[in-house]
Amino acid sequence: MDGKKKINDAFLYSGNDILIENFKIINYKGNGVMGQAGNNFIIRNNWIIDTGVYGIFPQYGKNGLIEHNVLSKIADAAIYVGMCDNIDVLHNEVFDNVAGIEIENSRHCLVENNYAHNNTGGLLAFVTPGLPIKTTFDVILRNNFVVNNNHENFGAPGSTVAGIPPGTGILIMAADDVIVENNIITGNNNTGITIVDLATGDPKANDPNSEGNPDRVVILDNIMFQNGNEPSGEIKAIMLTQMDSKGPDIFAYGGGTGSTIRDKNKYRTFGLDDYGIAQITDTKDVLTMMTPSPVPPRSVAKEELGELTYYGVCAGCHAFGTRLIGPPTDIIQAIHNDNPQGIVDYISNPKNLREGYPEMPPQNYLSEEAKMAVANYILAMKN
Repeated sequence: MDGKKKINDAFLYSGNDILIENFKIINYKGNGVMGQAGNNFIIRNNWIIDTGVYGIFPQYGKNGLIEHNVLSKIADAAIYVGMCDNIDVLHNEVFDNVAGIEIENSRHCLVENNYAHNNTGGLLAFVTPGLPIKTTFDVILRNNFVVNNNHENFGAPGSTVAGIPPGTGILIMAADDVIVENNIITGNNNTGITIVDLATGDPKANDPNSEGNPDRVVILDNIMFQNGNEPSGEIKAIMLTQMDSKGPDIFAYGGGTGSTIRDKNKYRTFGLDDYGIAQITDTKDVLTMMTPSPVPPRSVAKEELGELTYYGVCAGCHAFGTRLIGPPTDIIQAIHNDNPQGIVDYISNPKNLREGYPEMPPQNYLSEEAKMAVANYILAMKN
């Protein structure tokens, strides 16, 4: 499938029980595969190259498997799990992207046996403020190769991922209950693992309902070497205060409580003074984060249509008070104040009127009822 840089998405899916496999997907403007509130999905054995913002992007879905895909040249995240629950991301190769694999505002996710190399950042687990789902927790990053993630950052200026410094192996920002186990993390020039709060990692964030600290992070046994050879930005400045020109294997900065590490002496570290000794040795009893049986189809009442459409369609690019890909939701409110029909008209036939933002794909496949419901929902939103 070749979008020839004229078509926005190769696949859009919603509903239940979706299988997308064995495709070569190249040259799209927006996304290779995008899920919009789709459950019980399998996305596997696909080769995805230069598909715009995201490669594989399930949004607001539950019970999914993403495995054996190869993705490259993606301007935001190659695999972006957004506002999802019970997702396994296994055996994928991601390279030459800004972010390799990103778990954002999602819960119960297993990221295992992936090869993330030559991205700006390899593996990410974090909270983006301004989204309707406010938390990321219960994430296992296990048995991955996270190697030489030193690619220049070519993300959209002002977007969240545009702030990722090249040389980032693993980034944990404001996510809770993240376990990092048995990964090979090497050759990442800034740091091997960075653990920060929102105030440090996304200082422009303004969401009073997002708890911005990474709590109960657990670092188990990992193989880490040759990280931090060319630190940059704040990490370089902080390490120079320690009379050290090299970045650490593990860097923690900002708030957070209850975090632990199995053996601090195995790694070069900064900011782990308050970390206790891990109370577990491994997660071998966790074989999957997927649900034991398929989740039932969604039942959407008329009064819930606007909320579901916003969660499943809009929130991947628009957040309240924070720039993702498109303008923040509060800016949309200001433009279309008390004019839901203006939003309906725009999402049906968008025009790229704002410099520095990519073209929005038309959402004219939505029913008129859904478009009006989401327009009213957007205008009524508060952070």
